[in-house]
Amino acid sequence: MGSITAYETSAGRRYRVRYRRPDKTQTDKRGFRTKRDAEIFAASVEVSIVRGEYIKAGASKIPIDTLGADWLASQTHLKPSSLRPVEIAWRLYVKPRWGKVAVGDITHGAVQTWISDLTSAKGATTVLRAFGVLASILDFAVRDRRLSSNPARGVNLPRKPKKEHRYLSHDEAIRLAENSGDHRTLVLVFCYTGLRWGEAAGLRVRDIDFNKHRISVSVNAVEVGNHIEVGTPKSHKRRSVAFPQFLVGSLKQPIAGKSPDDLVFSDSFGFHMKRTRVSTGSRSWFKTALTTTGLPPMTMHDLRHTAASLAISSGANVKAVQRMLGHASAAMTLDVYADLFDDD
Repeated sequence: MGSITAYETSAGRRYRVRYRRPDKTQTDKRGFRTKRDAEIFAASVEVSIVRGEYIKAGASKIPIDTLGADWLASQTHLKPSSLRPVEIAWRLYVKPRWGKVAVGDITHGAVQTWISDLTSAKGATTVLRAFGVLASILDFAVRDRRLSSNPARGVNLPRKPKKEHRYLSHDEAIRLAENSGDHRTLVLVFCYTGLRWGEAAGLRVRDIDFNKHRISVSVNAVEVGNHIEVGTPKSHKRRSVAFPQFLVGSLKQPIAGKSPDDLVFSDSFGFHMKRTRVSTGSRSWFKTALTTTGLPPMTMHDLRHTAASLAISSGANVKAVQRMLGHASAAMTLDVYADLFDDD
């Protein structure tokens, strides 16, 4: 335990506590009115050091603005497509509200008020992402021994409504593909293999094995801003996906005359295709195909649900569907498609 000494001031006797930090450097704290107060402080310091909970004086004065920048720089494990929404949440919602606030001045109540205000103006997805950024920065502060606990943990958060899945029948999938013009094969691949957009965009001719009826999914070409980032598939897991016999002829059409390293699906220049942007004034070919087919609005990603539905209806078990879709676990597949496995 640290040493306690008395000293005189114009206001009377005061006490000083000298102690060593975990790094063995010596420091002190003065101004205690009674020796008992000094002893309690010295004991609390000793206990916090033993428990590994010691917080260096002044460590919690760092502003979120500074700590947030350090935290973002440490997110090297995130793919560019995952990092971008995090950076946006930081820039638009977290930094403007908390940037100038010291880490030690953030309270549980203040975070709850911020979440409540944000919920009244934004959707649950935006709120949860913004909260996740702030909470992660404060977790970073706890690990860095700037805080003893995270004041953001335990606040009431909005619930993200579960989106109802829309499953296409075989006939609907075929008609949608026929109404998609030059993108016919792409739509069929989405409906019968469950590939994600980025996985289809990164597909090379060499990835298709017509003898085994298999597609090797090893890369993911995702739009990040105006650029295409090519990396590993989601969850960093490569997989082999089967495709039905009737797709053989369709898959051979877009690769006719191409070399093994060429993209299966590409733009008119042979580069990675990009999603149609309605904001540019162009009409989305997919929306046009949906309207022509008489189907309700949906996204191309929703066609993965159709792939799951058709696979399950043909007798595929949970593990097979998990592998086809590239889910992290069979439990995740069951959670997402619980309605399709009701009979089980």
